[in-house]
Amino acid sequence: MPATVRSGLCSSTRPAPCGSRTATVRLTAGDATRHPEFEIARWAAANLTADERVAAAVYTSGKHCPMCSAAHAWVGLGRIVYVASAEQISGWRAEAGAAPSAVAVLPISAVAPGLPVEGPVDELAPEVRALIERAARSD
Repeated sequence: MPATVRSGLCSSTRPAPCGSRTATVRLTAGDATRHPEFEIARWAAANLTADERVAAAVYTSGKHCPMCSAAHAWVGLGRIVYVASAEQISGWRAEAGAAPSAVAVLPISAVAPGLPVEGPVDELAPEVRALIERAARSD
C-alpha cells in the first residue's frame, strides 16, 4: 500500500490547499522526482502571484530535500515549516531496514540561502515516524 504524506501551502490572500493537500509518495508512480513539496512549488508557480508566493508558508511532514529546496526557491515561496528533519527520517528508515537515500542530506540553507525555515516540530514527530517506518517496511 502506498504511503501518503501531508503537505500544505497557506496563502493569506488566495484560496490554496492549506493543510489539506495530500500527495501520494513518489513510489506509487515509480518516479522518484514526484515529491509533494515539488508539486506544491509547481502549483504555486501556476496559481499564485509573486507577492502571494513570498507571503505563503509551506508545511511538510519532512524537511525538504535538495531538489525540493531548489524548486521552492526558484518559484519564490516563503517560509518552510517541517515536522521531521532529514537526519531523523534517514535514521528511522535505517532502523526499519530501508536502503539509504540516493541523495545526500543537505541543509535547506545550503541550497536556498535566505529562506526562512522552522523545524523540527518535536510534538508531531512520533506521527511522522510511524508513517516513515510503515512506508520503509513496504519498500
